[in-house]
Amino acid sequence: MSEQGNNAWNAQPTLRGEHVALEPLTRDHADGLRAAVADGALARLWYTNAPDADGVDAYVESALAMQARGVAWAFVVLDGNGEVVGSTRYYDMDASVPRVQIGYTFYAPRVQRTGLNTQAKLLLLSHAFEQLGCISVGFETSWFNLASRAAIARLGAKQEGIIRNHRRHADGSARDTVAFSIIDGEWPAVKRNLEYKLQQHGAGQDG
Repeated sequence: MSEQGNNAWNAQPTLRGEHVALEPLTRDHADGLRAAVADGALARLWYTNAPDADGVDAYVESALAMQARGVAWAFVVLDGNGEVVGSTRYYDMDASVPRVQIGYTFYAPRVQRTGLNTQAKLLLLSHAFEQLGCISVGFETSWFNLASRAAIARLGAKQEGIIRNHRRHADGSARDTVAFSIIDGEWPAVKRNLEYKLQQHGAGQDG
């Protein structure tokens, strides 16, 4: 790994684009996250692990505990007006490869399937490949989460396989996990495609 990559692993960044900002998650963001999930629509999807309003504090504490173990960086997602609209994170961070996973992502309904998400993923992937020096970035989702699987594929990630009974859904049922990845050799084309999507559709359009 380059010296730049080694240094970049020492501190969680704030990532900013024209239409979105990703800031390190703190307990102070809990009220904003509660507002983002207030309608409960995400929590009603049994195959996701997005919190409902009552579960936000536990979600934040779990994220901060992962950070304390050095295996994750959790971010709060802010829209162009600085309003909290969701959360995402790097997890399973391994500087020895180097590799990260991107996940634990949820958004307020008003920004789902918009260019805000496209730009957020562009910022995360750019930092992973260009600053952390990753040779691979992974994504995981439930077999039943067809929308998430399609969204990950639209990023340009390749499906690697299905891990049977890999984790638990929020309701306790066993989850078959669909694993995707983007590797460093694919990143230039993936980046170009994401930049093209933003240029064509803008942050308020379907991304």
